Amino acid sequence: MDGMIRTPISDWPEADALVYDDGVKARTDHLYARVKDVVTPMEWPVFAPLIDAINRLKTERGAVILAHNYMTPEIFNCVGDITGDSLKLAQVAAEAEEDVIVQAGVHFMAETAKILSPEKTVLIPDMKAGCSLASSITGADVRAIKAAYPDLPIVTYVNTSAEVKAYSDICCTSSNAVQVVEAAAAQWGVDTVILIPDQYLARNVAAQTDIKILTWKGACEVHEEFTPGDIDELRAAHPDAVILTHPECPPDVMARADFAGSTGAMAAYVKERAPKKAILITECSMSDNVAVENPGVQFVRPCNLCPHMKRITLKGIYEALRDMQHEVHVDPEIADLARASLQAMLDLPRLATPPHFDTGKAAPAAAYVSV
Repeated sequence: MDGMIRTPISDWPEADALVYDDGVKARTDHLYARVKDVVTPMEWPVFAPLIDAINRLKTERGAVILAHNYMTPEIFNCVGDITGDSLKLAQVAAEAEEDVIVQAGVHFMAETAKILSPEKTVLIPDMKAGCSLASSITGADVRAIKAAYPDLPIVTYVNTSAEVKAYSDICCTSSNAVQVVEAAAAQWGVDTVILIPDQYLARNVAAQTDIKILTWKGACEVHEEFTPGDIDELRAAHPDAVILTHPECPPDVMARADFAGSTGAMAAYVKERAPKKAILITECSMSDNVAVENPGVQFVRPCNLCPHMKRITLKGIYEALRDMQHEVHVDPEIADLARASLQAMLDLPRLATPPHFDTGKAAPAAAYVSV
């Protein structure tokens, strides 16, 4: 970025002043061809000027845009440079040559990007883009758990704040949670592990291993909303559909699915198996983004939207880049500790393929930590 000639901020118009003209059309028609099945022709003239401006402005700023799987399709497919789950985004961004990272996702994801790229500038389009799961637990809570259970390892889901990661022993994702729990138990020589803060992920992981798991009463508000009745109704209405669910869902929801796994595992299943019809039991925009990559698959969309993810808009991304605003900072001491927890996970053998959960195994009752 050093030495790059930049257009002064004032030379970029306000977002509302951007217009859909022949130049924008010429520069974005190839992008619309990609998303035409999930973005209507009426929406595109509104989106295209912002998409065009963002893609030109990020080059000028020396920026890379991280787009999470739950971003709307015009963001995920048309301005995202790196796409996927939160940890993948941060890992790849750390290796990117750009010095500015724009996180199209929620705040804990931007913190993770900053932890793994401390020398880079990390921006988020909306500082209020939080997470019900991440806000369910604090660093003080983790310290209290550690004091109450000094002989047990604390495994923390990456969907948490930097401070929570900092006071944990090792992190996990929904893809590798079983692997991390078993590795932590072996390293500590124990038969019980604390997995926080998602109570449903913990119970679903417990169904896949002989390790006993204590957890916390946290949950993702999107996945917690799904009920067994929802799955039964979808099954009755679409008996020819494959139902895929995320392990943040309650166990009785997962038990009714044909397949369960992380967002990456879901996407891989659809790509590899190419079912005629699929239902993804997760955040609504995920179906749109998987549909773009799999035009031959019909998707039924049970639409539970994440209100936090939806705070991220094209306008917000443009303004973050235009004004270099909403920079995310992490206390260096906290960042160092959190980086160690993340690195402990990254040091484990990489799984060859995204694993899935056996939906036929019954999850035990929740066992919560007592602090």
